[in-house]
Amino acid sequence: MKILRLFLLATAIAIVGCGGSKTEQAKDISSEEKKVSETVSMPAEPVLLEKSTFKVFPIYTDKSSPDNHFIPSGWMGDYMDIKFNDASNENAHSGATCIKVTYNNQATGGARWAGIYWQYPANNWGGVDKAYDLSGAAKLSFWIRGEKGGEVIQEMKMGGISGEYSDSDTAGIGPLTLTAEWKQYEIDLSAKDLTHIIGGFCWATNIDVNPDGAVFYLDDIRYE
Repeated sequence: MKILRLFLLATAIAIVGCGGSKTEQAKDISSEEKKVSETVSMPAEPVLLEKSTFKVFPIYTDKSSPDNHFIPSGWMGDYMDIKFNDASNENAHSGATCIKVTYNNQATGGARWAGIYWQYPANNWGGVDKAYDLSGAAKLSFWIRGEKGGEVIQEMKMGGISGEYSDSDTAGIGPLTLTAEWKQYEIDLSAKDLTHIIGGFCWATNIDVNPDGAVFYLDDIRYE
């Protein structure tokens, strides 16, 4: 760049020649410098994009994994109609175990629906000033399958617990009609406030969409 500029300046001086006054030569040189400056521009500085520093935050990988977070303590509705086994070895999606949930159609408590919240700390319905800050997570992903196929989960969600220290946001998907094969689903969190999360994961269903009950499996639940 510097060599090109000097060359153009030298050419400008040669064009002006020795016949003019020093003032005229200086004006001509200044004019040529301006042309050079306008013609030859420096490239723009590259824009560096910030990479997300969020690390994968598992809720369930395997039974008793030290990487697991949140606790499936928030049993709701006809909770007596739920059987929960987080150490099932029946065709896990990955690892040695998965979660098996059995929901029957007895409506024991008269609610006609049931579900479970994974909470932090255990049994926290918004009355405890503790939470995870999951800012930076783009999605909540999980794998799920039905025992036979055709089972319906009315809603899968995160957040949504209200109280003195409530969740900062909520997001969910559903209803989901399951197949007998493992399938991955994702809940979009890109525009959510994740600074105070106590309800890390939740499922809920009802007798109307599962008149014969439902058996389903969950695995590899995590924030990404």
